[in-house]
Amino acid sequence: MFPSCYSKPTSSKDLFKRTNLTKILLGVFVVYMSHTCWVIYGFVYTKPCERGKGDCISSYLAERPRLQLSIFSSLRPDHSELNLIINIDDFDIHSKFERVVNVSLPLATRNNGTLHTLVYVHKFGVSPLQDNRQVHHVAQLSTYMMSRENLSSAKEVLKVRQLSQKHAATAPRVVDRPISHWRSRLTLNMMSEDFTFNRGTLPSDVRRYMRVFQDENRMVYLPLLHIDELSVRVKDMMEINGSTTKLPLTISYEGLSLRQFRLWIHMQDVMFSLKRFGFTEVNIDEIKGVLVDHNLYLLALTTLVTAFHFIFEFLAFKNDISFWRKKKNMVGMSRKTVLWRCFSTIVILLKMLEERSSLLGLIPVGIGTTIEVWKVKKVSKIQLQWRTSRSIVHVGKFDESERKTIQHDTQAMKCLSYLVYPLSISGAIFSLVYLRYKNYYSWLINSLVSGIYAFGFLSMAPQLFINFKLKSVGHLQWNVLMYKAVNTFVNDVFACVFSTHPSHQLGCFRDEILFLLYLYQRRLYSTNKTRCREYGSCHHNHRKLKAQ
Repeated sequence: MFPSCYSKPTSSKDLFKRTNLTKILLGVFVVYMSHTCWVIYGFVYTKPCERGKGDCISSYLAERPRLQLSIFSSLRPDHSELNLIINIDDFDIHSKFERVVNVSLPLATRNNGTLHTLVYVHKFGVSPLQDNRQVHHVAQLSTYMMSRENLSSAKEVLKVRQLSQKHAATAPRVVDRPISHWRSRLTLNMMSEDFTFNRGTLPSDVRRYMRVFQDENRMVYLPLLHIDELSVRVKDMMEINGSTTKLPLTISYEGLSLRQFRLWIHMQDVMFSLKRFGFTEVNIDEIKGVLVDHNLYLLALTTLVTAFHFIFEFLAFKNDISFWRKKKNMVGMSRKTVLWRCFSTIVILLKMLEERSSLLGLIPVGIGTTIEVWKVKKVSKIQLQWRTSRSIVHVGKFDESERKTIQHDTQAMKCLSYLVYPLSISGAIFSLVYLRYKNYYSWLINSLVSGIYAFGFLSMAPQLFINFKLKSVGHLQWNVLMYKAVNTFVNDVFACVFSTHPSHQLGCFRDEILFLLYLYQRRLYSTNKTRCREYGSCHHNHRKLKAQ
């Protein structure tokens, strides 16, 4: 008699379903990549208009006119109350320059008001207000950003409220209010390429910046001027106070080709779209840093790698759910690791809710948190049964092999607690004494998040200890581990190429080290497929014995 844990042979129907889902996923990925390549090709190549064929729109710059660049400041975004900032005669569109000027601040701007800049490109020697062939753009030299006032620590706030309960409402608290900040950089771009467009196939992104006039029997478009908003970084912003009368402004100019001009317009539109999706100013600033501070070819490679990152993340997500849904016994599985991951995802979700992160970030973390809670229910063998108006919780019993696994898991976690708990508690006390938070809840969440990022990788250590004690790795979900390892490797590359926080770089490399230890254990402990408990079901070797 053989054990009753023999698994049913995989039917051709199930195999077809699995293969069909993989083909659909691969097809979606191919369509996405094809669409991305087509969009990129549209930026790289724009078909010019052939002379005598179709309605051609030629460039005003083809006549080599003498131009002048004039930049003004104004309290209103119109042509009234203009104050000259800089005037550049004989403006060469193919040149590249950078100049620093001091801009006078009106009293209204110093009192938390707004100041605009108007950039004109017009005929040499003619006032921009009298030139009907001028082009201009308006941008803000000051912008409102949330600034946090200097506060007392949470401990001092509590002391004040204890001294005077009547005036508890007047106790120090964090107040967020918009403060006017100075834009210290103004980057100007103009399409310096002499390109003739076809009116019928004029790109929509270029059409928004184009002004066309009729010159005898031909149509001519004026210079395509663009103010680069991607170069405006949060780190370059300066808070405006009432005592400052002048602030420096760095003005830079560079000519662009048509493909560069269209690409930067598209990137700038993406930034505005992210704001509508709820991205914070800090999140958008990080994306700007990636776009501005790195090479365009590197950005294209990043797009390709990110697409593969998403597909591997989805495969890991799908296989993880499938593995735990079919899991019947918990031999060799670390309950402490599952509980730690569940706790970590809940804390990170609370941190994101406190920071009012965008829905694009909250929804995936929320789904991940739900799955981790479901895993805790599976690994603890908790079952909920609804009877009439009340629910009954049943906790399943563990057999001898599972209890042995729990003992190894508890032993490993006990050893780790001697290191993790003292360091985490001392770090939380240090942050409470020397750092400032708006309340105790914020201090608690930030301390927990810091502990998770610092020691979260150690949550995988109990599983390594269990593998060592059982001398087996057959109970692990290796397909999920492989997908996550590929994504971790991608994170390592990004951490090296792009400017990320040192703690994030350290966390990525620590995960790689632990995965290498898993691979070493897989090589060291060959899978014994005659043991049903390793997978929760028996394997083909047993079926061959049964057939004999």
